[in-house]
Amino acid sequence: MTVLVGIVLVIGSILLGYTMHDGKVAILLQVSEFIIIGGAGLGAMVIGNPPSVLKSIVHEVLGLLKPSKFTERTYAELLQVLYEVFQTARKDGLIALETHVEDPQASLLFRKYPLFTSHEHAVRLLCDTLKVMLSGTVEDHHLAEILELDLERHHDEASVVPGAISRAADAMPGFGIVAAVLGVVVTMQSISGSAAEIGSKVAAALVGTFLGILLSYGFFAPIGQAIETRVRGEGAYLACIRTALLSFSRGDAPMTCVEFARRNIEPADRPSFEELEALTRRKAA
Repeated sequence: MTVLVGIVLVIGSILLGYTMHDGKVAILLQVSEFIIIGGAGLGAMVIGNPPSVLKSIVHEVLGLLKPSKFTERTYAELLQVLYEVFQTARKDGLIALETHVEDPQASLLFRKYPLFTSHEHAVRLLCDTLKVMLSGTVEDHHLAEILELDLERHHDEASVVPGAISRAADAMPGFGIVAAVLGVVVTMQSISGSAAEIGSKVAAALVGTFLGILLSYGFFAPIGQAIETRVRGEGAYLACIRTALLSFSRGDAPMTCVEFARRNIEPADRPSFEELEALTRRKAA
């Protein structure tokens, strides 16, 4: 929703300032300039990215219309599921988790936490790491390396989309210049025409430069930044799981493990220690 508000503010403020200087909005509606800039930008993205990335771009851009998944409630549920997993392992042994991690979607333990189970990579990260720990063949420092590698690869994959959009933003002013130059070419073909006709064609050419810069700094760059912020939020969420797992692998108590995870949460979304105690007591009850 904030993305739509931002778009309205960008367009509204530009049009308001333009009309206050007696500018005519109709002259900005140059369909040919939109076709040149938009088509060239789209073509460049198709050339530079595989179909899977193009599909992800559409999915991530549309996802900005929804609120972020990583809220205080999401983190509170994550701390609860981590505490219950570690508490189960402490009471009944690590082997008690085997049925849960082998099929997390059917697990009664995980099904109580819909926000957590809806995040596929988070479920895989937790369950796959617990499977490794169940095998007993990986030492603690190697486990840290495995988790770090997993998060690094996931971050690289998630960063492809904002990177592609940012590169498109960098290209928009260039395509705007292309549209403007083509407009000048058209103007020169009509150089013998009236001053009004030439002025109209020059104005249309300058609209190309205007659109290129506006699309770059008013839309593409902010959208890429918004998606990058979502990527960082997901990275912080997964880092909480990583921190808790490393604490658990050292033999720390369940409460200590989730406290390590809590400290990894951004202050704006971090439950207080008292809230964490209330959450864990609820699980214990």
